This record gives sequence, structure tokens and C-alpha cells, in this order.
Amino acid sequence: MDTDVQNFAVAHLRRRPRATEIGGFVAGFDPATSSPYINYATPLPGARPGERDIAALVEAFRERGLKPRLEFAPDAAPAVAPALRRAGFTTEAVHAYLICTPTTLTPRAALLVETPSTDQDYASIDAALSEAFGNGFPPSAEGAARLRRTQENGGAVRFVRAPDGSCAGAASCSAPAVATSELAGVGTRPAHRSHGIAAAVTASLAETMFARGARSVWLEYSGEGSRRVYERVGFHPAGTRLYMSLED
Repeated sequence: MDTDVQNFAVAHLRRRPRATEIGGFVAGFDPATSSPYINYATPLPGARPGERDIAALVEAFRERGLKPRLEFAPDAAPAVAPALRRAGFTTEAVHAYLICTPTTLTPRAALLVETPSTDQDYASIDAALSEAFGNGFPPSAEGAARLRRTQENGGAVRFVRAPDGSCAGAASCSAPAVATSELAGVGTRPAHRSHGIAAAVTASLAETMFARGARSVWLEYSGEGSRRVYERVGFHPAGTRLYMSLED
């Protein structure tokens, strides 16, 4: 499964407004933001980069004023992490990921899960996710627009509405590539947790992607509590992803 996830990462970055291929890497750049979580690179499966390849990749980030950063499944390109470490890159994090397939999905229909349709919906989702993740990123017009682009460009955004009409919790799924799709940004506002919202939006998104022909949906999780939520929906452990960056 690591190769499928890594092939997805490559295809996903090639969708960026400014995608660049350098010495066995694909770097995806979006001029609308300097976020390192959007502007990053990933290796082609099986890549064996040399010093010049990595130096060229670093230069592509530096000339844009961005931190050189990569996300990838290390088992799909075993030579990459050692080569990056020799060039001074360090590990930010190692995240396990889970996979769901049509045969393992367990639908959760207890809550009404909606598809956003108005600017107010997208803004409310962006604000709710900001709150859900501890206000690590502020709500913004660009954040709401990015969610709309996900929905309109083959991906999906789903949310559960709070009693006051705002967003209680939401998540999104990227458009499928190489028959798989990444589900990300599952977040519930603190006041609405423990009501099954994360499970409901996760199951709804996976079901949507399978209806569009994806053979699997994968996601990363942040703790044992969230892992148990995803496993109840039908996700199971499948591998790890490595995050590496180069400091100034």
C-alpha cells in the first residue's frame, strides 16, 4: 500500500498551481500561501537522489522564500530519507496512516451530514476547523476558498451543522488519484465533541469517494482516541509517512 499512497502524493502535488519536478522529486507550490503544509515536495517511488538533486530541490524552495520540506511514505522510496539526512534535513514527525476500502467501510448514519453550498457554509467550516485545531491557523477567505476548490475540483467537503446553523465539525477528501484518496482535516469544535461527528463525516467522505471509483481512502491520525474513531468506521493500519525539513 505504501507505493499506492506515494503515487497518490506525487499525483496530488502535480495538481498544485506551480508544480516542479526536480531530480526524482515533485515539489508542489501554491503562490497564494507560504504555508509549509501546502508548499512541500515528495519523491517518486523508488527515487535515489544524489547530492545535486537535493541541492536543486533546496534551491527551488529557497528562491521562493520557503522552507524546504517533504512528506512521503519512506518504504516506497527507501533511499530518500538517508540522502536527505546527509544533506542536513531532520525529521519533523512520523505519522501512521490508516486505509479504508469499500469492503471494510461501516456507514454511520446517525447524524445529518451535509455538503457545503454557500460562501457562509465554507466560511463556517473554515472557522470551525480553526477552532478544532486549537486556532493554529486563523480563519481566512483563502481557507474558505481552498475548501470550495476541493469540493468543486473532484474532491469532497462534508460537515455537520450545529443547532445555531454554524459548523459543528467537518472534514475534506482530495480528488482521487491512482484509485486512492486522502481524507484530511477531520475536526470537531470542542463544544460538540463526543457526539459522533468525526465518525459521521469520515464515513460520508469515504462513501463518496468509493462511489466515484476510488478503491481506497487513507488518512493519518493524531492519537489513540482518533484512531479508535476511524477504526470503528472501517479504517485499519497500513503504513507510515515521514515528514522532513531543512532549517535555515
